Amino acid sequence: MRIAIGCDHWGVNLKPNIIKVITGAGHSYEDFGCYTTDSVDYPDIAKKVAEAVTRDYFECGILICGTGIGMSIAANKVKGIRAALCHDAFSAQRARQHNDANILCLGAREEQEPVAEIVNAFLTGEFEGGRHQRRVDKVRDMEG
Repeated sequence: MRIAIGCDHWGVNLKPNIIKVITGAGHSYEDFGCYTTDSVDYPDIAKKVAEAVTRDYFECGILICGTGIGMSIAANKVKGIRAALCHDAFSAQRARQHNDANILCLGAREEQEPVAEIVNAFLTGEFEGGRHQRRVDKVRDMEG
């Protein structure tokens, strides 16, 4: 699987740990920044990752900011994106299974389960379709 990853300045220190999980599971990735702790605007990074995912260059994406909230809001503005902010493996797995989420958002400053468990749950989760497809279709219809 090809994964797009990006973060703001708060996520720079967490991103290498996530990259280790990605590569350790045999996946490839592209890093869309940022690369230092110098302040950046999270919507810029979210847009790059989200657009790369919607263009089918990547199967999914991972975004990190201080809380994960800003990245989630920004990424969900891009048509076709279903970004989910997850703090535990259960919500990450359900985001994939029930919501067909294509971007995982994480908070670098938030207390949460070990990041490896959350990322692995997201990457191994598969959309179940069925009754969930109807709901995802309704979300797509809202995009216009």
